[in-house]
Amino acid sequence: MASSRERAFRALATIGTSLDGYIARTDGDIEWLNERGAQAGDTGYDDFMARVDTVVMGRNTYEKVLTFGFWPYEGKRVAVLSTKLSTSDPNVTVHPTLDGLLDALAAAGAKNVYADGGQIIQTFLREGILDEITITTAPVLLGAGIPLFGRLDRDIDLTRGDTRALGGGFVQTTYTVNPGATG
Repeated sequence: MASSRERAFRALATIGTSLDGYIARTDGDIEWLNERGAQAGDTGYDDFMARVDTVVMGRNTYEKVLTFGFWPYEGKRVAVLSTKLSTSDPNVTVHPTLDGLLDALAAAGAKNVYADGGQIIQTFLREGILDEITITTAPVLLGAGIPLFGRLDRDIDLTRGDTRALGGGFVQTTYTVNPGATG
C-alpha cells in the first residue's frame, strides 16, 4: 500500500455529486451539474485552486476536460494516471503506475495535489494518500451513474470540517481523512 511511503505533499479533492452520490451519468455526462452549478454561487473553487500546485487525474477525467473548450489548469503541473493514454499534450505528463506517479510528484516538489475525478479519488483513498475531500452536493437525484465512491477493503474514518449551504440548494462539506483509522 502506497500510504507507508513518506510524502512531502498533501492530496486534496473537491468534487460535485448528486444527492445520491453520483459524479456523472453512466455515459459520463455532467450537464446535470453544469446547468445547476451557477445557482450554487461561490463554491470556493478559485480559493481551492490557488492552494494547488499540481493536478492529478485519470484518463477519463482528462478526456472530459478536453471537451470543455479551454484548459482549466493553466499554470499548474498536470499528471494523468493511465496505462492506455498516449498524448503529445505539452500540458500533461502520463504515468502508467501509481508508484511512478508518486515518485514524479516527489521529484517535482509537489506540495498540494488536487486529486481530480472519481477514479483518482477512489485510488488515493484506497492507498491512504488522500488527506482532504470537499463534496459539493447538488439537489438532484440521478438514480444511476458513476459513483463517487467505490468498493473499499476497510472503513475510512473521516472528520467533518466545515459544512455550508450554498445557493440553489447545494450543500458543501469538507472532510479530513484520518490516516490509518478504521471503523
